[in-house]
Amino acid sequence: MKRKVLILGALIAFGASCTDKFEEFNVDPKNPARVPGETLFPNAQIGLSDQVSSTSVNLNVFKLWAQYWTETTYTNETNDDIVPMTIPDNTFQEYYTGNDATLSGGFLQDFKVAAELIGESDALTQEAEVEKTNKLAIIELLTAYAYQNLVDIFGDVPYSEALNIENIAPKYDDAATIYQDLIRRVDAALASLDESQGSFGSADLIYGGDVASWKRFGNSLKLKLGITISDSHPELSKATVESAVVGGIFTSSEENGELQYLAATHVNTLYEDLVQSGRDDFIPANTIIDLMNGLQDPRMPFYFTQTAAGIYVGGPYGRLAPYSRYSHIAEPITAPDFPGILLTYDEMLFYLAEAAARGYNVGATPDVFYNQAVTASILWWGGTQADADAYLARPEIAYATAAGTWQQKIGTQAYIAFYTRGLEGWTEWRRLDVPQLIVPPRISSYEGIPKRFTYPVNEQTLNKTNYDAASLAIGGDRLTTRLFWDRF
Repeated sequence: MKRKVLILGALIAFGASCTDKFEEFNVDPKNPARVPGETLFPNAQIGLSDQVSSTSVNLNVFKLWAQYWTETTYTNETNDDIVPMTIPDNTFQEYYTGNDATLSGGFLQDFKVAAELIGESDALTQEAEVEKTNKLAIIELLTAYAYQNLVDIFGDVPYSEALNIENIAPKYDDAATIYQDLIRRVDAALASLDESQGSFGSADLIYGGDVASWKRFGNSLKLKLGITISDSHPELSKATVESAVVGGIFTSSEENGELQYLAATHVNTLYEDLVQSGRDDFIPANTIIDLMNGLQDPRMPFYFTQTAAGIYVGGPYGRLAPYSRYSHIAEPITAPDFPGILLTYDEMLFYLAEAAARGYNVGATPDVFYNQAVTASILWWGGTQADADAYLARPEIAYATAAGTWQQKIGTQAYIAFYTRGLEGWTEWRRLDVPQLIVPPRISSYEGIPKRFTYPVNEQTLNKTNYDAASLAIGGDRLTTRLFWDRF
């Protein structure tokens, strides 16, 4: 397991005649035995953002599985073959303990250790004690965010016994129970945040230590947790969503939960995967390009390039697709400083539109939130208010006249808005069954499109008893097994 704590103490031996007066020479003041938790925290933030952003097929295939992108030459992952590259194993490692070979990931462990070190530190003043409490609450929020991702990828996962280096065979907790506990933990973290004092300051790479921003992030995360379980736990969903709205979610895109990468230091993994690698492995898929072409969507220039013929053409999903024949991923997305995106304002508005359509008390009707969500997405990507107004005026876009159920109307626009955010796009498809995806050539039917990751091969051998119990509990360790919140 990768450890970021430096153990570099200098040992100076002077022979048997050494006495206690030389003890000070046995410590290297420039290389402490343990780094502060405040140093581990930004490392963990970067690790989380890198994993969410990445399009490396070794770590993250969700932009492919959401059918935002497709592969040009090697089409295993778009045909749902994730075993040869041990993708589930790599994902488990990235979230939990990290990869020793690549010195990456392990951000849940880093968050845990950072919290332990900060919790053990002495606060010399009342203000410092409040600041310490704020730091611990912020770590809790990001830990909850990471665990929600894990559940949404696998289903039941190690939770109550996870991250204990003395327990190499942790049990798997029930996914629905984990969700309920995450809501509880987010509530407790929100209650302990105190805006009168700061937190991590510049060591916080998302909000610069601003506690008010973290409160909005926490309530927005709570809204996401609540809306995701709307079909499986409607009463808890309604209470959680309404409470989050009262608590105060994002009010503009300026409040998004984003990690700003820097071209001069730590670059976005998309830049590494798509530019620095020198490879042409990915292009936009025909699934999303055909959908947006049909709607004359104004975000297309920000998402894709045009072909030599001056049109947008997506590669055939899951099939060989020569790079030169199709549209490519737009340059702003492949820039080294493109942000790592965790939660966004437009995402919250789509959830509110859904909540209103379900009859929750969230302060407005579905069409109001729908219009605000589409507008916020267009503006964030670089479009204008006029672009948004014209788009929403189209009969096939306007909430009152667009075809289909509320699920189809909201789900279609949420899917488009979540472009580059593969896990969110794939999750919305699983929850709302929108849009209609393409069946890859090696999949026999629409029902064969994956609904989850299978568990890591290592877990099947090294943690077999708990793996067998988890597999039985979820209804079989298959790609097509639905998660507890995927009811319809």
